[in-house]
Amino acid sequence: MTEPTFAGRVSRWYEQHARDLPWRRPEVSPWAILVSEVMLQQTPVARVVPAWQAWLERWPTPAALAASTPAEAIRMWGRLGYPRRAVRLHDCATAIVERHGGEVPDRLEQLLALPGVGTYTARAVAAFAYGQRHPVVDTNVRRVVCRAVAGEPDAGPTTRPADLVATEELLPAEPAAAALASAAIMELGAVVCTARSPRCEVCPVESTCAWRASGRPAPVGPTRRPQRYAGTDRQVRGLLLGVLREATGPVPYQRLDQVWSDEVQRARALAGLVTDGLVEPIGETSFRLVGDGPPAPVAG
Repeated sequence: MTEPTFAGRVSRWYEQHARDLPWRRPEVSPWAILVSEVMLQQTPVARVVPAWQAWLERWPTPAALAASTPAEAIRMWGRLGYPRRAVRLHDCATAIVERHGGEVPDRLEQLLALPGVGTYTARAVAAFAYGQRHPVVDTNVRRVVCRAVAGEPDAGPTTRPADLVATEELLPAEPAAAALASAAIMELGAVVCTARSPRCEVCPVESTCAWRASGRPAPVGPTRRPQRYAGTDRQVRGLLLGVLREATGPVPYQRLDQVWSDEVQRARALAGLVTDGLVEPIGETSFRLVGDGPPAPVAG
């Protein structure tokens, strides 16, 4: 009997142990999968599930979101973090309506051409929504492949072309099986082959893992520390955006002054929100969420 391949062992494990996440169910639309992939970037699954469900209840199709305003997308995003993703999803929905008749495209090059859709998201939608054979490489996948195949403890902070090649070499030739393997490798990295506390004893590829065979060497060099949040510009941006999100109209600058005592940092954070396309000034005295009402007057 032929020994199962790496992808075969991981896929069989996945079919028995995968988490029951709502965007993995067979009836879920490509649009819903695209929304999940955008929301899951740098955000824990537990926080994404209720936000994803609420988003799809309100905007079940790209056309529904495109008919709304960017401001409403930002409001609906709430405190999920990195709110620029809400604006990108709105831009993406608008492009899907204008270019593809409201249907999420199934060709990789068309997905890559959508606003806010990068290398990872495009391949994830092509694989998970349309069952295509593409290497879907995130931090979890890079870690699994780096450890199991190369014997290295850490894959580095960013995805390189070599990571795509190494992952694709592990995928079965048949597209549906490759899509299943992509999901399985990602799940293995998320729940078993984790960065800090890998559970090698329950890993389906433990017997052939090069990192395990070499004694699980630790990463060389300084470890990455969790990012500080309190007192950062990111915290101030969140506080300012919270006031604007709850407002029903333009917010006077004096009201925003009350959010944070450091005037320089507050002004820097507000300017960043404007630059990122989340907030727009109304004259010289007020601000609002972008697109929240009639067009803002042009300065000068």
